[in-house]
Amino acid sequence: MLQLINPATGQLEKEIPATPTTDLHGYFEKAKRAQREWEHCPLSERIAIMRRFRELLVQHKEELAKLLTHEVGKPIAQARNELQGVLGRIDYFTSNIERVTQPELVFEDEGQKLREKITYEPLGVIVNISAWNYPYFVGANVFVPALLTGNAVLYKPSEYCPLTGLAIARYLHEAGVHKDVFTCILGGGLVGAELLELPINGVFFTGSHATGKLISEAVAPKLIRIQLELGGKDPAYVCEDVDVKVAAESLADGAFYNTGQSCCSVERIYVHAKIYDRFIENFMQSVKGFVLGDPMDDKTYIGPLSREGQLTVLDDQVADAVAKGAKLLIGGNRAKRPGYYFEPTVLTNVNHTMEVMREESFGPIIGIQQVGSDGEALNFMNDTAYGLTAGVYTRDPARAERLLAQVRSGSVYWNCCDRVSPRLPWSGRGHSGIGSTLGTLGIQAFVQPKAWHLKAT
Repeated sequence: MLQLINPATGQLEKEIPATPTTDLHGYFEKAKRAQREWEHCPLSERIAIMRRFRELLVQHKEELAKLLTHEVGKPIAQARNELQGVLGRIDYFTSNIERVTQPELVFEDEGQKLREKITYEPLGVIVNISAWNYPYFVGANVFVPALLTGNAVLYKPSEYCPLTGLAIARYLHEAGVHKDVFTCILGGGLVGAELLELPINGVFFTGSHATGKLISEAVAPKLIRIQLELGGKDPAYVCEDVDVKVAAESLADGAFYNTGQSCCSVERIYVHAKIYDRFIENFMQSVKGFVLGDPMDDKTYIGPLSREGQLTVLDDQVADAVAKGAKLLIGGNRAKRPGYYFEPTVLTNVNHTMEVMREESFGPIIGIQQVGSDGEALNFMNDTAYGLTAGVYTRDPARAERLLAQVRSGSVYWNCCDRVSPRLPWSGRGHSGIGSTLGTLGIQAFVQPKAWHLKAT
């Protein structure tokens, strides 16, 4: 049984049966058979089905936002933002799928009566192990292009938001996706591990580096397509020439939005010594304005953490930093209220001996370090095993591009942060994962090329 605990109260709300592992092979065989028919469904029809799914999300936006907030504690305004934002991703995929996957004639020689072309075929049956922090975003990054390209999907939502996963499946089926083409599998790590034992054709996972490593090891002998979107310790560098107030407000939002539970949340900030004090003053002003409270309240900006265990991670990072000389400007404790709340926390006088500047926090906590030069900032930004996103704030575009070109990161930002675009690939370096979602690469991830050598006689 999956226990659904409301993170805003810490109370058990209900229990939902997990999918029996003994049923998984049967679901796979049904998906395999259904995929053959789905693959030959005209692309125009698959696009129309996905656009109907989009309409259903719009139609049921409020109830879906409330369900998401209830399950994971995401502030309701931010839950609505996620549902609104996923529409753009569906629009991108449905508008570009034909262009990216159409057959390509790459060579023709009339004298030799020779043609060479490339076509693209679906992988087959793929497993999508999704995440709880943005189930619509990270889920749609996979299942929308997977379905559009003719694959069948065994979809395992996080055990922290199974009702949201079931709602996604319900509206995909209502839109016209056959129930065996998209199957929602409920369960925790045991069910996920059993899914990997099936003769699948690809696995797409969003989650921690530790789990991603286990998945990679488990499926390596299968020689199948694998994509892993893992953690991050995303840095930002603030140069001395910025509008300090604007930069501080942007980075405060980037660090604390979704209670810091985003893969691309800003997790460490480096500020040039010439503006350090002014930046801290403006940053603190923003943080003090964040409302911590009931996630169902429109005014709430900081909700509860989705997982109780993450409270201990934050406790330990604060204790480690303070013991090593960090200054705690605000927060640092669990909020004195029911549920999994942690106070917005800002630490200064930090350095890279501290866990808060090296290990993923995934919560409402930030360390801000003073630097004296671009070179020093760059060294600190690259002093990490992760490489998901990184940002530079400066008025000088050439300076920004010079620095960002040297950062080991899958996505880079100039004067912005915590941003994802459906038009750009989403990928990581090092412990942040392998493969890409979104952009044209995020469509090509779900197809395999076939080379045609055609010679008339």
